[in-house]
Amino acid sequence: MRQLKDVAAYVRSKNAGPFWVTVDVFCGDQAAYDTLCAAPSLGAVAIAELYGVGSNHVRIFHDDNLKVIKISFPRPIAQGSTRDVDSHAGQQFVPLLSVEV
Repeated sequence: MRQLKDVAAYVRSKNAGPFWVTVDVFCGDQAAYDTLCAAPSLGAVAIAELYGVGSNHVRIFHDDNLKVIKISFPRPIAQGSTRDVDSHAGQQFVPLLSVEV
């Protein structure tokens, strides 16, 4: 089975305010987009388990025109707090790269 890093053209993460993270999954073509949209490993329950949040707090948006999947979930620690080790949430996408799709 292939991993996300083998199918997606580009994956990044960023802050969506001080309390949320958004992961953007860019697809290079329609086949990749269709594969990733249908992958259970990119569903709310799987994302919740991977990041330790409630599945009811995971938001997933599909942009068919741009072939992008946006996945948002609450940050475990507020941005800028003394325990925040990734203030820009730029490394939060890394655990997703190896999920099987």
